[in-house]
Amino acid sequence: MYNVQYPGSAGLLIITSAAESLMNYRISLSNMEDSKTIMNETDFSSLSRPIHLMPEFVKEALLEQGLLDAYHNRPPYQQNDYIGWINRAKRAETRQKRLDQMLYELERGVIYMKMTHTPKPPKNEPGS
Repeated sequence: MYNVQYPGSAGLLIITSAAESLMNYRISLSNMEDSKTIMNETDFSSLSRPIHLMPEFVKEALLEQGLLDAYHNRPPYQQNDYIGWINRAKRAETRQKRLDQMLYELERGVIYMKMTHTPKPPKNEPGS
């Protein structure tokens, strides 16, 4: 938790654990060699929940299955929810089962957490 006092203010601004997690995430990204690529893929700024970092085994699975673009085409909240859901598994078998479900849903394209997902059409590029 951080205490921040602004000039001319009477009180302190207390940054909670969720905001602290987001700050730590952004700090860790700024220290990463490929942070520019990662940050350009998804804008998580609209999320009010903690941001979950993608573990290497998830990234490898997405690349092996050719589903990284399908993952990045999902809304930020879905990307974040998938990663948080996989990371919360306590057993390796559960993590693998959840990873397999995410890969299956991304491959199908119309499912999110066993619910129907209607993808948004791609935005038109300027001048097209």
